[in-house]
Amino acid sequence: MCIGCRQKDDKVALTRLVWDARAALVRVDAQQRLPGRGCYLHPSCRSAALKRRAVGHSLRVAVDQRQVEELLGGLPIEAASCHRPD
Repeated sequence: MCIGCRQKDDKVALTRLVWDARAALVRVDAQQRLPGRGCYLHPSCRSAALKRRAVGHSLRVAVDQRQVEELLGGLPIEAASCHRPD
């Protein structure tokens, strides 16, 4: 389920984010195999996830919102990645 639009989708359509406790940072898990709690996001839903502060809530940890904004800002937006109605 996407934390931005709250719609279910296939894992391949979603980007997985994980909390890296050693570095105290949120990371993109491109292979979707890193250990630990993760959350999923359509790259096109990043503004909704940021507005709702959904990353920290989903990961159940206090995240640096600025670091998350920079991380999500670097994600490529795929035109058909989200199926939510406008």
